[in-house]
Amino acid sequence: MIKSAAHPRMFLLPLLAVFAPASVGANSASVPQRYTLDASASNVSAKVPFFGLSSKTARFPRMEGAVTIVPGAPDKALIDVTFDATAIEAPDSATLARLRGDEFFWVDKYPSIRFLGRSLKLSSTTRGTVSGELTARGVTRPATLAVTFNADPIAQAGKPVSFTGTTTIDRRQFGMKSYQLIVGNKVNITLKARMIPR
Repeated sequence: MIKSAAHPRMFLLPLLAVFAPASVGANSASVPQRYTLDASASNVSAKVPFFGLSSKTARFPRMEGAVTIVPGAPDKALIDVTFDATAIEAPDSATLARLRGDEFFWVDKYPSIRFLGRSLKLSSTTRGTVSGELTARGVTRPATLAVTFNADPIAQAGKPVSFTGTTTIDRRQFGMKSYQLIVGNKVNITLKARMIPR
């Protein structure tokens, strides 16, 4: 007696078992993770040498922003942060007046400062660099943040994530050229942010 041929589905089932998980994994790895910055738990500080012996730090306590991370393609990450220059804080009233004036941030004319990061390169699960650009006083320059996350941002999908980003700029490149004998030209910027899933 000749046995009947096996149903075609019997041959397809093993193939589906092999390829279906990989397909699902590939799709989930490409789904963007979107976050909003928690303004109440985020801030920016700018520290400059003063007289070459000490330093002064200004703070920007008000900001807003959004972050998008693509797990399978971190180079497509987007970090868009705008902070309110008019809310700048300084250690004393004289410094605050100078920083708000046209010799420095000129907040009446340029009320906001923006960092737009266009690519995330991870060196480990919690460290990396964000390449982008910084705009202040109407001038846009390339800028790179060295970032440290409190947890793996890829594995933390759907959960809040915090990070600290640091960079150093030359204030003269943004039109801030006054008091060069008193105030250092290199400005160390630190961004501390908490990201909340959208």
